[in-house]
Amino acid sequence: MHHRANDPVSDGPLDTAPFGYLPHAAQRDVLLAELDRAGVELGAYDRLIVDWIAGWDYPTVATIASLIRRAGHTPQ
Repeated sequence: MHHRANDPVSDGPLDTAPFGYLPHAAQRDVLLAELDRAGVELGAYDRLIVDWIAGWDYPTVATIASLIRRAGHTPQ
């Protein structure tokens, strides 16, 4: 795993489940930030689904955020 300092989202492939905890609001913020960085425009229903996903367990949310980050990454 490749993490930035104070960043719960991996920049690289995951071979094991991420370990940790973030409250619902923080998990939502992480997902929204990754979607924004990836250039994803969100509608009202999209935001509703992001909020729903943010209530899932930390390993699942952290993995989804990592997938979004890696999918939105443009190689230099």
